[in-house]
Amino acid sequence: MENVNEFMLMFRFTPNFDYQPTQEELSDMRNQWGEFIGNVVMQEKLVYTHQLGFEGKKVNSDLTVKDEIVIENNFTLGGNMVVKANSIEEATEIAKGSPILKMGGTVEIRNIIPMN
Repeated sequence: MENVNEFMLMFRFTPNFDYQPTQEELSDMRNQWGEFIGNVVMQEKLVYTHQLGFEGKKVNSDLTVKDEIVIENNFTLGGNMVVKANSIEEATEIAKGSPILKMGGTVEIRNIIPMN
């Protein structure tokens, strides 16, 4: 019997606030992401996915609040996906199909520990 677990794929990229993609580029990106997500759905591996916007707040340990998103080492979190897989290696293979990699971004794969 297979041991199916859930893994979160976190998509990071370097934002370029000075560049506005053309409508054709935006359409191409939507198509690439749609194909990637669609393939995961067809494999019955998708639990959920979210794209993140560029508006955010950060609460610090001293309870101060800043209007910002976290950009660390020139990367920010652009979204996430939770997938079902038998192993972290299988989840990693799914991540290799992500369009974020074509943009020079990265995908971090983490196991999810259920809160019992």
